[in-house]
Amino acid sequence: MSAPARHDAAHPLQPARDGTARDLWQQASLIRQGWLDHGLSTAPADRPTAERCLTAIYARASRPRPRFEWVDSPAKALPLITGWPTLDQLYERIRDPRSAGTPPVASDLAMVVAQLRAALSAGLTHPDPELSPVRMGKTREPWPELPPLSALDRGVPLAVLLHQGVRVALHRSLAHGFRSPVRAALAGDTALPVCWYGQQEASWIAYYDVLRRLGLARYGPDESEHLDVWAGLARSCGWWWPGADVCVVVDRPETVHTEPVPGTVHDQLRLQPRGVRFRDGWQPRLTT
Repeated sequence: MSAPARHDAAHPLQPARDGTARDLWQQASLIRQGWLDHGLSTAPADRPTAERCLTAIYARASRPRPRFEWVDSPAKALPLITGWPTLDQLYERIRDPRSAGTPPVASDLAMVVAQLRAALSAGLTHPDPELSPVRMGKTREPWPELPPLSALDRGVPLAVLLHQGVRVALHRSLAHGFRSPVRAALAGDTALPVCWYGQQEASWIAYYDVLRRLGLARYGPDESEHLDVWAGLARSCGWWWPGADVCVVVDRPETVHTEPVPGTVHDQLRLQPRGVRFRDGWQPRLTT
């Protein structure tokens, strides 16, 4: 697929469909809220949809449909994933291509995701701040992070605002505010096997979804279909660990209680100290 013509990211994008930058931001903020709701959802997992999406993701890595093992919390997954590769072990395989044996599924899936995100970035109608931070004029300083409408009034490009206000903001709420403290409580001092986070993967998915829905991206049919698979997965389940024969999938939490992070301009959230309880009663003690 050939990349579309790009615009200079140092200037605001020409709004799509004759909308103003403010209108487009308002639309983006509504879409972002919908994805945040998915990222914090406590509805029971949609198991048929999750399994269908995971099967499609495995197929992208030329892997057969696995057997699915559903558990009610990340803690319940631990006995099922003993000995599966950690992130450091995957990096070791990259550093030493002579490593013997078939690469683990997690390695293949990481490559699939990286290729998808690169293709989506290539489909934007502007240089993607996800790939290279956009800087101001001759000073080359990063654009400031300001309240959205103030940012536009101060000349922050819409491309930068969308990256800050959707991609970065959701990552802070769902990764820093949720999955990182839960993972730390789960792992203790040990390295956990590589996993993906289901509903808490929503930050990058929402970002490329927003750009597509605002008319600021032109993805090919294959990239759109692949993005839709990951979007369906993020709307359907919690964390998951991929194995060659079995994929361990966690149901969504039973309760989630969040609080605003003071001083943030894009409504960042974090879990309260005992803010998440899973369906088997596991309630990790979180540290800030």
